[in-house]
Amino acid sequence: MLYRLAADLVVVIHLLFIFFVILGGFLAWRWRWLPWIHIPGAIWGVLIELANGTCPLTPLEDSLRRQAGQAGFEGGFIEHYLMPIVYPGPLTRTVQVALGVLVVVVNAVAYVRYFKSRSTPDT
Repeated sequence: MLYRLAADLVVVIHLLFIFFVILGGFLAWRWRWLPWIHIPGAIWGVLIELANGTCPLTPLEDSLRRQAGQAGFEGGFIEHYLMPIVYPGPLTRTVQVALGVLVVVVNAVAYVRYFKSRSTPDT
């Protein structure tokens, strides 16, 4: 039971991290110190997608599920949990690259506004 709860917690943390990677640039508008945490996290997320890598949270969750007596899963977090919801087909390399590019574009928009607002004096 404890391993299953730990695996579920890892899934929640993983999902929150993904949302943070995608949308954290917009949170920087509110908390000016956040880019120091977000930018390295976003770079990590993009590199994992573009390099076809595996986030360490995925094997951790898989290991916890196996210790709980549940079957682990093949593939990565996005392929296992998110892709069936968003796309009914498998996670292809093209989709993976598109997701990485999407993260870059969304955060570029957020940080362009962030840096413009920092360079414009308040009136």
